[in-house]
Amino acid sequence: MLQPNFTPFPELITERLLLRKLTPDDAPAIFILRSDERVLRFIGREPAASLNEAGEFIERIDRSAGANEAILWGIVMQDDPGTVIGTICYWRLQPENYRAEIGYALHPDHWRKGMMKEAIRKVLAYGFDVMKLHSIEGRISKENAASAAILEKTGFVKEAHLKEEFFFRGKFLDTIIYSRLQTGTDHA
Repeated sequence: MLQPNFTPFPELITERLLLRKLTPDDAPAIFILRSDERVLRFIGREPAASLNEAGEFIERIDRSAGANEAILWGIVMQDDPGTVIGTICYWRLQPENYRAEIGYALHPDHWRKGMMKEAIRKVLAYGFDVMKLHSIEGRISKENAASAAILEKTGFVKEAHLKEEFFFRGKFLDTIIYSRLQTGTDHA
């Protein structure tokens, strides 16, 4: 069975990005990210209500990583490591199935620059090579064409379409599930 270990917290480096642990100092950036309606449009989550709520989120994430239940990296530019521009995570770990779900969010100022694709590739390598995952899934809103394109560009394949899977803001919404199997060392 899979036995994830996120201690010490793994920092990941790409060509332009540093994926690092969130700190309490990141609460303002996390509040902005988690309260921006453009970011939340396809997530099905209410916006963060306060800076305090963002700080509590960081504390929950830290506890989850400490318990090896989930891991979330803050995405920062290497030349500006103090400013979080997004997040990427593994959560809903299924150790008995060697499977996890990937989740991500990026501030709109950084959309369409290839940054999330770069971050996903690095996190895929970590998931398959270090965590020893066999499969990784991504669940997205049916309407989120940009996220579907990123998943497909990083080797994910559409696996399921769950009709009216969850209820949010007065309506039922569909979920598309993408999956990526470990296929050696090529992480697209």
